[in-house]
Amino acid sequence: MVSRMIYDIALYTVKCIYLIIPGAFAIMTPMFVKNYFKWLAVPVDHGRTFGGKPLFGKNKTYRGFVFGTLAAMIFAYMQKILHQLSFFQEISFVDYNEVNIILFGFLIGFGALFGDLVKSFFKRRLGIAPGKPFMPWDQIDAVIGGFVFILPVFKPTLLMFFTVLLVSFLIHLLNRTIAYKLKLSKDRW
Repeated sequence: MVSRMIYDIALYTVKCIYLIIPGAFAIMTPMFVKNYFKWLAVPVDHGRTFGGKPLFGKNKTYRGFVFGTLAAMIFAYMQKILHQLSFFQEISFVDYNEVNIILFGFLIGFGALFGDLVKSFFKRRLGIAPGKPFMPWDQIDAVIGGFVFILPVFKPTLLMFFTVLLVSFLIHLLNRTIAYKLKLSKDRW
């Protein structure tokens, strides 16, 4: 009985993580393309300010949005291909044969990046420099954005949403702690 409950919780958590993978890759992709496609390295805010501070900052570029969203679309399409295998059907909330997968990938990727953009707006208002910690928003901004944007094509439950928020928060903290301990990051959080 207890082992079945643990299995069910673990499976649910894995399904939540699998759901958000395209959005996670959308958020990670900009750092991998930052030295390429310089012509797209234009800040989304075009240097505009609000209250004497940048709207979003120079690190939020069209390049990041284009390639981050494209990465999410590619990973969502890969999930559709993998969905033909029973294992991936078991760990999927989404029936990838029923949803427009390109639209799903676009929405979750763009939404994740948009969530990050909104967080940057508030960080600039508070005088927090780009790259500096902003707990807990650094850990959950993309999840909120991704979930809001996929609503037209997929209706996540509140349990899915809060599970992904919690797991994303914990994974982000673990990742940052490891990077800090390995001296790959100056900031622990």
